[in-house]
Amino acid sequence: MSADIGIDLGTASILVYVRGKGVILKEPSVVAFDRDTNEIKAIGEEARLMLGRTPGNIVAVRPLRQGVISDYTITEKMIKYFVQKALGRRSLKKPRISICVPSGVTEVEKKAVEEATYAAGAREVLLIEEPVAAAIGAGIDISKPCGNMIVDIGGGTSDIAVISLGGTVVNTSLKIAGDDFDEAIVRYVRKKHNLLIGERTAEDIKIRIGTTYPLMEEESVEVRGRNLVTGLPKTVSVTSSETEEALREPTGQIVEAVIGVLERTPPELSADILDRGIVLTGGGAMLNGLEELIEERTGINTITADDPMKVVAIGTGQFIEFINGRKDI
Repeated sequence: MSADIGIDLGTASILVYVRGKGVILKEPSVVAFDRDTNEIKAIGEEARLMLGRTPGNIVAVRPLRQGVISDYTITEKMIKYFVQKALGRRSLKKPRISICVPSGVTEVEKKAVEEATYAAGAREVLLIEEPVAAAIGAGIDISKPCGNMIVDIGGGTSDIAVISLGGTVVNTSLKIAGDDFDEAIVRYVRKKHNLLIGERTAEDIKIRIGTTYPLMEEESVEVRGRNLVTGLPKTVSVTSSETEEALREPTGQIVEAVIGVLERTPPELSADILDRGIVLTGGGAMLNGLEELIEERTGINTITADDPMKVVAIGTGQFIEFINGRKDI
């Protein structure tokens, strides 16, 4: 029996959706391999724990950068590993896989994703743009002639699109997303506190107290890192208002891109968006205060989809059914 699988091939995490079962797998898109033997040591969560903590010969890498493949061979092995993990060994027939790509990718980049998925054991590969997958996964009926605006903020890219009649009308893809939020926090802590922290610590700060809008009550978190003056380990306290300052530039660029897409949207669809609001999806949408920031700057009601992390994976999995439905019309 063949299975239909949807894969959200993200820069930060990979989510696998199996038809009839929902999202059954969510793991970081990190691979640890031995540089001397080229042997893969770990994939997923196990490899993520090794980031920044490996000896010289073992390297933990992210084979996807800003939503596109930066290391073809490792990406192929990673997709194969997750497909096998999702289906188990009992699957005799090759699966049909739909896989999402950022809306701004080139034909060459699309081809690389397609070939890596075929090499990983797919019978048929369908590519879907992230905003379309996000809209389907958020429960929006995209087949109607009605404007819906999706802002999908992932790990490596932010995709902003206006969707109508099953396709994108206006869209833009920014190479600014969750990873850039982490880097902004790393830079800020280094500049303000003379403390060097790693990406994982920055991500932890972002999740716990990160905000893009002033909070009613100030929150703080203890952060450990290396003092750049003495070279010794040190602990400092970082507050939520400091994260707001640190994240001002990357989030500001996303808001500007949203405004840019709205400016290019046909008037009839603009009226629909004013009625229906803007929907935020992706892991980056969980950042505190993002809804309020976009709403304040655009004057349009902004909501975050339920379970924004899984929305793209669900939509990618349901895309096959959507295509089949359109064939029946």
